[in-house]
Amino acid sequence: MDCLFCRKLEAINELPPDEVVWQFTHSIAYLAPFQSYLGYCILASRKHATELSQLDDETRLYFLDEMCTLARAIEECFRPKKLNYEMLGNQTPHMHWHIIPRYPDDADAMHAIWYTIERLKDDKPARQRLKKGPQSNAETVAALRQALKSLAERE
Repeated sequence: MDCLFCRKLEAINELPPDEVVWQFTHSIAYLAPFQSYLGYCILASRKHATELSQLDDETRLYFLDEMCTLARAIEECFRPKKLNYEMLGNQTPHMHWHIIPRYPDDADAMHAIWYTIERLKDDKPARQRLKKGPQSNAETVAALRQALKSLAERE
């Protein structure tokens, strides 16, 4: 089986330091490529599954709890207007959540981000602007790690 997230999990120590945000027990948080949505992360299950229903009850609850912890960190760091949560898997059939901060100045604020990403697929300069956030990926990851560390200490 050729699975993007399984390959990433196997090579976790070889990934760029500004890609891996946090290693939870049941999942890994990655910084997503479109950082115009500052703090946008992808949380992938450590276990290969395509649906939540394929996880045993305990693992599923821990996975969802880890998603909520990551969401809290994003909220604390970047104060978005709203968070969007999406678990699709149509292109990458490995269970993963997209946690997407939305801000008052979002382009196409009334649509899911996929609308904007798809609309700009052939416009390389615009697509690059979507990938670039207001700060470096390293700064974003450092802020999220600090927030996650603080949340872990409060537990």
